[in-house]
Amino acid sequence: MRIDIISAVPELLSGPFNSSIIRKSIEKNITEIHIHNLREYSKNKYKSIDDYQYGGGAGMVMLIEPIDKCISKLKSERDYDEIIYMTPDGSKLNQSLSNKLSCVTNIIILCGHYKGIDQRIRENLITMEISIGDYVLTGGELPAAILTDSIVRLIPGAIGDETSALTDSFQDNLLSYPVYSRPKEYKSWQVPEILFSGDQKKIEKWRMEKSVEITKKKRPDLL
Repeated sequence: MRIDIISAVPELLSGPFNSSIIRKSIEKNITEIHIHNLREYSKNKYKSIDDYQYGGGAGMVMLIEPIDKCISKLKSERDYDEIIYMTPDGSKLNQSLSNKLSCVTNIIILCGHYKGIDQRIRENLITMEISIGDYVLTGGELPAAILTDSIVRLIPGAIGDETSALTDSFQDNLLSYPVYSRPKEYKSWQVPEILFSGDQKKIEKWRMEKSVEITKKKRPDLL
């Protein structure tokens, strides 16, 4: 899978992709991640990519031309399944959407900044708009990193035990069951005995019951 990220401040993205599962997926040639500096597509000597908005008002707008040039160059080199814009008013990211995007081959993620991007880009080039929540950040880089992480970890081979991702919270509209490890007893805090029963069917039944119980308590809207 190839992910191209277009950013006004690409240095913000260097950290999240240089460690953990994403780095391993890159080293295994499972994932390609390319970060593009939008300022390289600016036509003026100051490399500016924003200007005042028509009609007046506070906040600068990301210019149409640098974004169009960058996306057009990428599209001339390969086909893309989705061109995604990270924006607070997009569709809210959830596990179902991450599952869907993990199955595609190539995507572009555009990081917004300032007051936003010229609306004509949204109307003519963007195929999907995604939000990570009902709040506003300085730019779209951190949301782009979150989206990338949520996708990459689902790609076969990215995680050592592929079944682990399939039992995460939200995969079946349920929150995850409780998990335990050594020691069996700590400060008189006990691990449930059923987990030592050796009866995998009973254990799976217990886990499902706990998932439903926790979901009812914490996120009944998922049921």
